[in-house]
Amino acid sequence: MRLTTRGRYAVMAMVDLTKNGLSGQPITLADIAVRQEIQISYLEQIFAQLRRHDLVLSTRGPGGGYRLNREPHLISISDIMCAVEEEIAMVRCESKGDGCLQEKAKCLTHDLWEALGNQIYRYLKMVSLEDVCKRRIDPFGSLDSPQTIQGINHDRHVSLVPDFHEEATHG
Repeated sequence: MRLTTRGRYAVMAMVDLTKNGLSGQPITLADIAVRQEIQISYLEQIFAQLRRHDLVLSTRGPGGGYRLNREPHLISISDIMCAVEEEIAMVRCESKGDGCLQEKAKCLTHDLWEALGNQIYRYLKMVSLEDVCKRRIDPFGSLDSPQTIQGINHDRHVSLVPDFHEEATHG
């Protein structure tokens, strides 16, 4: 996936802004930079893009800074990623291109990776800033209700051999 530092930092900064801007007072980029250990010059670039996409409002002068332009439950993670021009894709060819091979054909696994990229986009569209701030994210990909996925343990490793103890208790 083409997830860059810019996309990760944009999400981190927006979560910081959400958590620390509850009083409605503008939050300075300097404060976010210190808390998240991100260079302020990089945050300035990111917040210029977030402002252009109406995700944040800026206030100049003493006491100035940034605030969310919408309620946290109305801003999805994909909104943030798209605002900073982060492509959520798993294929190596461009989304508007004919294919990833020299003859402009699709590679044999193109559809698999394209489908995975679409699933990632849909998931990030479902997750809001509020979900992240309130820690409503399950490490296995569901929101609100943790679920057990057969074959995956809590260390995020895929097991090729079923756990016989779980099979005995569930079936």
